[in-house]
This record gives sequence, C-alpha cells and structure tokens, in this order.
Amino acid sequence: MNSQIYEAVRILPKKLMIFSDNTLNRVASFIVSLKISPNTLSTLALFSGIGAGVFFFLKQPFWAGVSIVICGAFDVLDGKVAARTRQKSLFGAIFDSTLDRYSEFFIYFGLALYFINHWALWLTFFTFFSSTMVSYTRARAEGLGIDCKIGVMQRAERIVLLSLGSLVGPLFKVFDPAIIGVLGTIALASNFTALQRIFHVKKVEKQNKLGKAT
Repeated sequence: MNSQIYEAVRILPKKLMIFSDNTLNRVASFIVSLKISPNTLSTLALFSGIGAGVFFFLKQPFWAGVSIVICGAFDVLDGKVAARTRQKSLFGAIFDSTLDRYSEFFIYFGLALYFINHWALWLTFFTFFSSTMVSYTRARAEGLGIDCKIGVMQRAERIVLLSLGSLVGPLFKVFDPAIIGVLGTIALASNFTALQRIFHVKKVEKQNKLGKAT
C-alpha cells in the first residue's frame, strides 16, 4: 500500500475537503490583494487557538468552536498565500509548524481547565499527547528522508472534530458528552495514525532495500 492510498483514507469526506479548499483558495486570493504576509496569518492562527482555550476556560464552548474554525482557516491560508506570493521558506515552514503545536496546546489546555474537576481532564491530556505523536512521527519520518503525509487523523480532522463538538454540543445542550466523544475519537484515531506512519516508514525502507538489491 503506497502513500497515495494512505492519503485517500481520510475521515473527512472528499467532497467537503474539495469544497473547503476551493473556498479558501478564493479567500487566499483576497488576502494576497491585501498584502498580508503568510507569517502574519500563522500568528493570527496562534492567537485564535489561544482564544479558543480562553473561551473553554470561561465555559463558552460555542465561541471556542468559532475560534477553532478561524484558527484552522488561518492555518490553511498561510500556506496558500505563501505559495501564491512565492514566499515559501524554511523559516516560514518551521514557524508555521511550531505555532500549530502551540495553538493545539492552548486549545487542549483550555479544555483541561474546563474539565478541571472531571475525569475527562485525563482524557484531554491523553488526546493532546496522541495528537502530538501524529506530528512527531511525520517530522521524524521526514527527517529520515521519507514523505509521510498519511493517516486517518491529521490536523484537519482534529480541527473539524473539535470545532463540530464545540459548536453543535452547546446548541443541543450536550456539550460535555459531545466533546468527550470527540476527544476519545481523536485519541484513538491519532494513535492509529501514528502507527500507520511508523509502518509506512518500515515499508518504504524495505522497498528501498529491495530496489538497491536488484
């Protein structure tokens, strides 16, 4: 099974991903006309993540969900704007990735404070750890020279699930069970994704050794 097949196995529907991509492409064109730099967008994504954490702490999950949506949008837009304006750089890449990790930390930290006197506090910690392992396994694989943009639970899926749980839960007055379900799903699927990436590296290494032997 190659990386293209792995990439096709995603939780998010393909049509939704295409629609979102097309919409954000139009937004990116508008942002380019405003001459806003990609690094500025990365910074705005961080502030949105911090805002989500603050709203969770204040027990305002709906507005936390809105902040998460904004965070996810800025996170995609920085890359699109960088590509359109030919501002892609090694610094921009590591700056964006680093701020992504910080924004996720603040989102989960806010949820942890929301659940400070609830058993779900530990689930929140475990989910954050699991999400970090997804990023770590990709970074480690790519440090070894192997492309590893695969897995069922990537950043886009985490953002969508967290935002849906935060937006829909309060509307039906079931935020606690909804977000607990979301956290459990992210934790399990993130660990599965980490395993996917580990075994993908093993498979690529085996293929490379066979290629050298022939």
